[in-house]
Parts: sequence; structure tokens; C-alpha cells
Amino acid sequence: MPALKRDSVPYTLGFAAIVCLVCAIPIASAAVLLRPMQARNQRVDRLSKVLGVAGLLKPSEKLGPAEIEARFDEFVVPRAVELRTGAFSDAVDPRTFDQRKAAREPSTSFEPPSNEARVFRVPNHAVVFEVKREGKVAALILPIQGYGLWSTMYGYLALEADARTVAGITFYEHGETPGLGGEIENPRWQAQWKGRLALDEAGDVKLKVIKGVAGPPADDPYRVDGLSGATITARGVSHTIDFWLGDAAFGPFLARYRQGGS
Repeated sequence: MPALKRDSVPYTLGFAAIVCLVCAIPIASAAVLLRPMQARNQRVDRLSKVLGVAGLLKPSEKLGPAEIEARFDEFVVPRAVELRTGAFSDAVDPRTFDQRKAAREPSTSFEPPSNEARVFRVPNHAVVFEVKREGKVAALILPIQGYGLWSTMYGYLALEADARTVAGITFYEHGETPGLGGEIENPRWQAQWKGRLALDEAGDVKLKVIKGVAGPPADDPYRVDGLSGATITARGVSHTIDFWLGDAAFGPFLARYRQGGS
């Protein structure tokens, strides 16, 4: 069989295929080997967000993964909730349950009513976090998600023990515009949520992000400052709060919790 000429098409294609194969093997191997480390890093990042929104981890603190996990285990108790009934459940392990994966599977999720947060499937179970201090529940942390301008925004909303007053909010994943919608990550904007009321006395969701400036929590408890130049993202945050605290998501749980029935 005659040797291929270097400037021939078969030689070029063959050489390119060999180079791709040689490069692909170490890249694929590295991806497989690093997957457990990546999974742990993601978990630790989520735990740090929960601690942060609960006021248990200051932005200036630099803790290693083991320290973050230890502090989480000391103060936070994850619990599974059946969303349709609002009752605590033992059907899933709250420490390993993948809420996003469950929402994608028809057998472990349901379709909620049409909503402006653009949440199309809700898992049958969700994980809430009880923050314990001196043996008592000091706060509840709820996972939330909703669509902004460009992306689904994932975060946590912390409520005081009365299950009405906001203790904090944070977002850990989104694709909103940096400097505009991306300001949902700004600690100064997030700090304005503390002390606001998410629900009225009847349990109806009232908290909204407005276009403009809201008053202090004591005088203007149901409104939060808007995001300059990011009206659609701000509206998406309002829709997110409205959905996850409403009847299709955590509404039944919060009602039971306030009545001491959970």
C-alpha cells in the first residue's frame, strides 16, 4: 500500500483524528477523576450559601471545606417536606436528595399551575433547612428558583421562626447580566431584605421587588428596592418569591409550620 502524501486530504484527516484522540484521552480521564472533587466542591459551596443566608458565616470568614461542613452540622438540620401536603417526610434522605433531578423526572415531580416564575415542574419533595440555636428553631431556609431575564436563578430564602419575616436571601447560580441583573448577588441589595415581611397575617404572599426605592422595613415591610437597569430580573425575583411561598410549593408547609402542625 503506497504511503500517503503529507499534503493529501486522507493524510490531513488521519493526522487530525490521531491528534484529537491523543488529546481526548487525558482530558476525559481528568474529567472522570476530578468528578468526585467537583461534586464535593459544589456541595460545600451550597452549604456555605445556607450558612451565609442564615447569618452563620460572615463574608469575611475564610473556612475550609471541613470547617464549613462542621459548622453546618452543628447548627443546621436539613429536613424533607412533601410539598403537596406540607408535612415533613421520611420518604427521601434530605442529606443526599437531589431536588433538581427529582423535578426533571415525571415519577418524582408534578406540573404546577401556570406561573410567572416559569417553574414547569416541581419535585414531590423538597429539602428545607432548620437553623437551630439553643435547641430551638431560629430560622427556616427554603430553596427557591425562578426565571429572570436570561436564566433560571437559584437561591435560598431565609425566614425567621415566625415563618413570615425575612432573615436573608442569596442566589448561588444564575446567568443574569453582570452589573445589572447580576446585582442580585450584591450583599448590599440582599441586606435590604432582612426584616421585611414575606407574608401577611393571613398567609398570603405580599413581598415584591419594586421599581424604585422602598422605605425601611418597619414602614414599608412588603417592598424591596428595585435593581437599576434590571427591571425584568427584579420582576423575576418577585415572581420567584410569589411562586415558592405560594400554594403550589411551600405554602402548605409554611401554613402547617405556623400552626405548629409540622
